[in-house]
Amino acid sequence: MITGLAYRATVSACSLCVTGLLVLTPPAAAGARTGEPAPPAPRAATPGPALLYRSGTQVRARPGAPGVPDVSALSWLVADAGSGEVLAAGDAHRKLPPASTLKTLFALTVLPTLPGDMRHTVRYEELEDVAEGSSLVGVEEGHTYEVADLWRGVFLSSGNDAVHVLASLNGGWDATAARMQAKARDLGALDTHVVSPDGYDTPGQVSSAYDLAVFGRAGLADPAFARYCATPEARFPGDGSPYEIENTNRLLTGEDGVAPYPGLVGIKNGYTSNAGNTLVAAARRGGRTLVATVMNPQSGGGFAVYEEARALLDWGFAAAGQVDPVGSLDGLRAAPRTASSARPVAAATAPAPDDGSGWSGTAVVAGLGLGAGAVALTLRAKGGRTSRG
Repeated sequence: MITGLAYRATVSACSLCVTGLLVLTPPAAAGARTGEPAPPAPRAATPGPALLYRSGTQVRARPGAPGVPDVSALSWLVADAGSGEVLAAGDAHRKLPPASTLKTLFALTVLPTLPGDMRHTVRYEELEDVAEGSSLVGVEEGHTYEVADLWRGVFLSSGNDAVHVLASLNGGWDATAARMQAKARDLGALDTHVVSPDGYDTPGQVSSAYDLAVFGRAGLADPAFARYCATPEARFPGDGSPYEIENTNRLLTGEDGVAPYPGLVGIKNGYTSNAGNTLVAAARRGGRTLVATVMNPQSGGGFAVYEEARALLDWGFAAAGQVDPVGSLDGLRAAPRTASSARPVAAATAPAPDDGSGWSGTAVVAGLGLGAGAVALTLRAKGGRTSRG
């Protein structure tokens, strides 16, 4: 026999169940009842990091997707800067000298520590260790500069003299290298070994196309970094009067016969005799931003690095929705430890794989939770008492 209290609890529980099902029913199921077309097939799950450690070209093209361009670089990659999905890559984790593209990591590490309007008078000691043959913007001993001037010298002229002064303000050369190394690890850039913060050829200093893309993507999220790397020209303070400096990224400026790339937003190029030509480039089109890395092309001359990056960006925009990711720029990043992550997590709360049903793991768990709550209400009402937890 069901008492009035038990009856009311049972009805309430059933109402909760029905409400839960109505709220959580996926749109796909509703569409099936009304004759609307089914949503597109889900993208294939992103594979684990191991795939990008394989040699050769890695791409997961769907039928009809454009072919990946022929790239001669020793290491290359093209990714979606928004999602971090790697669209295609070739020897992405091959460790190579990065040249001045390592200045992307230098900027990520030091930019947040120094106010742009801070003024500093350069000392001789800050310039005495600039390596012979370095690229220079023209920083002079005894001259007072704003930190923002020095950053323009880094991004536009790839000035190692400016890097040395900024590193001095950041605690010194060795301390800056150590902080850059720690920053790389935090970002999941495990191929990078920092010896010389300016990217100058130094034994043991390496990075990879994967890591440089990680740095470039992170840089675009910093408004100051994004502004500096997209600046085509500026005026740099001199003893007499400011003089013009121009960005050495020819995809941005269109210099030396290299056509500027439509929608380019930076980021950084580099060259040394040991590293060859290196480039991290990013472009925006139709609300989507791609980042491409090209390290040491083996054919096509000194400007091949720009043309190969152009081809990869063109392909990435053309292949939108026609390729599945081969990895992620977040794939090696350490997950932050939180209070919740320190406790055991029930299997039911883990993200469920997308099986195309339209149900998310969260919706399933929520529905089960409503049902369990309804049963508990019914049982407690039948027992004539409440429980405390």
